[in-house]
Amino acid sequence: MSGFTTRPQLRGDFGMVASTHWLASATGMSVLERGGNAFDAAVAAGFTLQVVEPHLNGPGGEVPVIFQAPGGSPRVLCGQGVSPAAATIGAFEGLGLDRVPGSGVLAATVPGAFDAWMQLLRDHGTMSVREVLDHAIGLAERGYPVLGRIATAVETLAPVFSQHWAGSAAVYLPHGSAPAAGTRLRNPALAATYRRVVSEAEAAGGDREAQIEAARRSWYQGFVAEAIGAFLSEPVPNGHGEPQRALLTAQDMADWSATYEDTVSTAYGSHTVHKTGPWGQGPVMLQQLRMAEAAGVGTDARQGVSSDFVHWSTEIAKLAFADREGWYGDPEFVDVPLKDLLSSDYAAERVRGISGERASLEPHPGAPGGRAPSRRPCTWPGRPRATAPRESPPSATPPGGPPPTCVGTPVTWTWWTPTAPWSPRRPAAVGSAARRSSPSSGSPWARGRRCSGSTRPRPTPWLRAAAPAPPSPPPW
Repeated sequence: MSGFTTRPQLRGDFGMVASTHWLASATGMSVLERGGNAFDAAVAAGFTLQVVEPHLNGPGGEVPVIFQAPGGSPRVLCGQGVSPAAATIGAFEGLGLDRVPGSGVLAATVPGAFDAWMQLLRDHGTMSVREVLDHAIGLAERGYPVLGRIATAVETLAPVFSQHWAGSAAVYLPHGSAPAAGTRLRNPALAATYRRVVSEAEAAGGDREAQIEAARRSWYQGFVAEAIGAFLSEPVPNGHGEPQRALLTAQDMADWSATYEDTVSTAYGSHTVHKTGPWGQGPVMLQQLRMAEAAGVGTDARQGVSSDFVHWSTEIAKLAFADREGWYGDPEFVDVPLKDLLSSDYAAERVRGISGERASLEPHPGAPGGRAPSRRPCTWPGRPRATAPRESPPSATPPGGPPPTCVGTPVTWTWWTPTAPWSPRRPAAVGSAARRSSPSSGSPWARGRRCSGSTRPRPTPWLRAAAPAPPSPPPW
């Protein structure tokens, strides 16, 4: 191992777990050392992240998983919960809204992470529901060390919690104030929820798969769905204290389940890179690789990062994300020209527009196959918002930085059209997946696109050995 690297290079012959928190990684290694396989480790680590990184993960969130089972091809397990059936354009317009709010109960989708983890465990794991939830339950009951980022996030939201969200205050303001970094924080309500899931799973008998199916029913048709439905049946204040009645219901949860699908892939050098479909931002990376090849960018990365490398890589990323805004969507409801977007000819065409001397400050989606892209209403900070035709398809928050920011940052930005068959049941989440579901004939549906609580694009997790794929943050 030679040369400089910003990450430690690790090698081993037993197993390895990588995550965003040491307790989740330790959980995964514990599962491997007790005889579990990579999928068991990923599921256990994923549930642990819901406890120890509440500013990034949660039981109300979603998870896309790219995995490769022994002897199989890479696949996607789509754990993005769908929009409520009642989330029509008319429903939001009736509330005086022209886009889906970025927070509060109106932004809530079906919590998809639990079903995706359970299906991954059922189909590819070896352990029981109790075994993969044990670490998460213990940490939620006994407490975990508060990261500085958790303390900062809770401090920022403390006024909202204390004034409007009593349930959140009970967990995250245990003594009436935000916890300090390094202190211990407990989540007894989540621990009790997962203990009841385990209890109801084991009541189904000794068969492992029967227990997993019972756990799925508990979450999506049983006490969890009932509790969510009951809570959302009354108006809930948003972050400004304004009462809102949610569109999500227990029936929405009962009607949904995670799904498997093929990856989208492209060759890069001697490797094949796999991502999710264009309902998320997965193909953005594939477009970047294509354009890097076309521009001859990348060979000097092994020799040291030059200013030219940084400039060209950044400009290529801007083009790829502009195409995300102009073209991506659910391919079952939107004609996404993915073959053209990932073609070598299109990549070469795109990089010809890059200046080697100047940085682009405007988003420039391309025209794959000669088709005109959709454009979003954008604004510079401090300047009035530009207008855009109502027929523009939905957008999402782009990367932060010098380019103009699409309206609705930092969490969610949504555009809709009453004339196109956008799915009401599949919000295209940045770095996330979603199940397909068709709208009723002739109904004008809102099409949401959710970011993962940040303007920073989140990578799609890849699972091949014991690397856990963390779920995204809760949708509310």
